[in-house]
Parts: sequence; C-alpha cells; structure tokens
Amino acid sequence: MTAASLWQPFTLGRVELPHRLALAPMTRNRAEPDGTPGELVAEYYGQRASLGLIITEGTQPSADGQGYLNTPGIYTDDHIAGWRGVAEAVHAGGGSLFIQLMHVGRVSHPDNTPHHRQPVAPSAIASGQEIFTATGPQQMPTPRELTVDDIQATIAEFRHAAASAIAAGADGVEIHGANGYLLHQFLSPNANHRTDSYGGSVENRSRFVAEVAQAVADEIGADRVGIRISPSMPLGGIDEGDTESVRTQYRQLVGALAPLNLAYLHVHHVGDDELLRSFRDVWPTAVLVVRYGRTREQIADDIEAGLADIAPLGRFALANPDVVERLRTDAPLNEVDPATIYSGGVTGYTDYPVLTRA
Repeated sequence: MTAASLWQPFTLGRVELPHRLALAPMTRNRAEPDGTPGELVAEYYGQRASLGLIITEGTQPSADGQGYLNTPGIYTDDHIAGWRGVAEAVHAGGGSLFIQLMHVGRVSHPDNTPHHRQPVAPSAIASGQEIFTATGPQQMPTPRELTVDDIQATIAEFRHAAASAIAAGADGVEIHGANGYLLHQFLSPNANHRTDSYGGSVENRSRFVAEVAQAVADEIGADRVGIRISPSMPLGGIDEGDTESVRTQYRQLVGALAPLNLAYLHVHHVGDDELLRSFRDVWPTAVLVVRYGRTREQIADDIEAGLADIAPLGRFALANPDVVERLRTDAPLNEVDPATIYSGGVTGYTDYPVLTRA
C-alpha cells in the first residue's frame, strides 16, 4: 500500500488539494494545427481530474514559442476558448488546472511554427540535435540571438499568456524553466554566451527567468504561479557543467525567486539530493518533485524525507486515468504504450481502461 503521507490534504496557493499527488506536465501533441485544444484534450484532462493538481503539457505563449507539431497555445481568442473547455472538464471532476507556459527557444524548426521563422535563443548557438517535423526528423537550425528589446517582448508574451490562461478559467500557470527550453537555455553556459546583463555571471544568466516570473506574478498573482526547473538535465543540447557549477547557478536562481512567494517550485530531479535539500531550506511555499525511473513504491519517498510536498505523476497517470483510485486500493496499473504517446488521436490518449466494479 502507498504511504499515508500521500493522502493528506494540502493548500497550494489559492487551491485546496485533496492529497499529495498531481498530474505532471507531458507533451501529447493532440491540439489542433492552430494550437487550439479541442474536445479530446478536455476529455483527457477531465479523465484525470481526481489527481487534484492538473499541470498541463507545455503551452506556447507565442508563435515563436512553438517547437513541436500540434502543441497547444495560449495567446489567441481561439486558444482561450479551447482551454475554457479543458478548465470546465477539470473543475467538473474536482481538480484544479495549471497551464504550463513553455517557450522552446532554439528547440524548434521553421516547419513546425505558424510563421515559419528562425527559432530564437539567448545566443546564436544550435542545439546540435534533430526535431521531428511533418516531413520527418530534421536538424534544428542555428537560432537568432534575442536582442534586449526582443527579451522584453518575450517577457510581455509570458505576461499575456498568463492573463489568457486565467481568462480561460485556469487556476494558475506553471512557468517552464526546465528541460532544455528557452529559460533553461538562458541558465546554461553552453547555450548562453551573452556579454550583456543577461549573460556571463550566474546572476545575469538567472535574470531572464526571474523577470519572467516577476512579470507573470504581477499579472495574475504570485499565488497562482509555479515554476519548473531541472538542474543538470541534459536535454536539448544543454550542458550546465560540473556539480559545483550547477549548484552555484541554481542556488542563486532559487534564492532570487524565493522572495516572490510563488505558489510552488517544481523540480525535475536527476539525483543531487544535497541541492534539492538546499532548495527546501530557502523556498517559502510548496515544493513538487519528479524523479526519472521512480517506482510505484517510491512515489512518496521525497514527501516522507521532507524534500517535497507533492509528488506529480507522469507515465503512471498517462496510462491510468484513475491512478488515484488504483493507488488507494493497491490495484494493478496499466502499462504505457510508447508508440502512441505522441501519435495523435484517441488511441493511447483517452482510451486507457479504468477499473471496473462488479
């Protein structure tokens, strides 16, 4: 049976959660070509509302922010209308909805965006990796370096996206500062070679992240805002250096963000428990922790150890819309079908079976 700590209620910002589980953000590529989430997306998130805190897949705040095909946006009236249906479905099931704001930066290709422009990034440094497009895998091109005016415009896009999320009925937003995307690129010395106030020192590399967080908090209220980080995560061609370099960067960043009193810090954790403990010591509100390869028996470990308040679930929740009931009753779990994670349509999305009762 799962640990009793998982079933304690928790207050996160403005929302009351029934337990310590949540839905982790996972790209699913089921939006319409224009980025509008349709009825199928609403059904998917509504099915998982019992997880309480529903953090959506990465959602672009602008056309420049899109990296992958059929990912949702939150910057047009149609996007807002689509997300309103998602919010209604989640709320009907008793859940709370946080839309993850994800600007991919250089992790993109012109073929995948509505305007077909060159990707943008802190510096004109290519990731050296491929991305899937409608015509198959292609090399990600060298991005255009953002000017200081571009940076301010991008911050304004995050602000507008956050306001749009609230207009759609969401309970909050999560800023994606992890997994190799734009904010993470600013943090990483191998992706950020700037010599102005947004590059060089750890303080300068943190500046863009902190300014985005401040702008979003000013727009919708800090208690409606979470932020996700992934120290040492080598996705998207990111290399943050040795352990001490990573610790220096992220202790500075988290220390700079802590006074904002955001609703939560979401850590995609890859194994430095000393660093994670240091976040816990300075962060004033909730901490969420996701670990790669966590087993069913380990879901509550970080909560039990005092390192986290909430344990978001990824693949367990993807394949089990009723994962909360399955964990409560020690029922078996469905296995994920890897071939259908990003394939589009109902299969592998809304058709995973739920428990039946005689």
